[in-house]
Amino acid sequence: MSSWKKAAKAHQKTHRERHQPEARKHLGLLEKKTDYKKRAKDYHDKGKTLKILRKRTLDKNPDEFYFHMINSRVKNGEHHELVKEEEHTSEQKKLMQTQDVKYINMKRTMESRRITRLQSELHMTDIAESTPNTHTFFVDEDEVENFDLAKRLDTHPALLGRKSNRPRLADLDKIQLPDVDEKTIQNLKKKKDKVYKELSKRIDREKELMVIQQKMEIKKHVQSAKLKPKRVKKGSKSNAPVYEFQYVRKK
Repeated sequence: MSSWKKAAKAHQKTHRERHQPEARKHLGLLEKKTDYKKRAKDYHDKGKTLKILRKRTLDKNPDEFYFHMINSRVKNGEHHELVKEEEHTSEQKKLMQTQDVKYINMKRTMESRRITRLQSELHMTDIAESTPNTHTFFVDEDEVENFDLAKRLDTHPALLGRKSNRPRLADLDKIQLPDVDEKTIQNLKKKKDKVYKELSKRIDREKELMVIQQKMEIKKHVQSAKLKPKRVKKGSKSNAPVYEFQYVRKK
């Protein structure tokens, strides 16, 4: 580059875009060319999109159907996806993907044995007292007004609410109760409540394993069937699906 060009470039004036005048400062910053180009491009892009959507709306067939319409709805002008109910829980998916039917059956058998053992320890007397029950007595009309339930059952009036462990008056005189303080009674009650909670968890676990076992067995039968079975009822987190298999005559 010659010295003359260098000198001309050094003295070249830098043209800058003017700023917002003092009298118009209340209107904000003055839009520059780069800002205008971005705003104009965004405006034209939106216009093209609206033009395409308008054309699709005019060309739409009112009798058109596609399967996604079943899983979506338009409510108050807004499109909403229908939330599908999960067929399996996370625990069911994990066991079904990592274990086989024999393992599930073994774990279910273990839970059933533990449930039986806990029930034999508790005797379930508290649950028996909480369940509603009726006991009908047939008496004469003149005995209705003066009917004494405690006398009829031959027990103490304080024991009438019990359905189990309700001794007779003759047996109450023979019973010798041990001396137990209030602290011991509270400890025994806490221990019993703890066993009941464990029993409840075991029962829920056994039901969960039963559902998993049923789902895995049905899936195996469906895959091995020569003729595709018809699904009668869809499965859920608490129930296995129900299929109707076609009868195949054996030779």
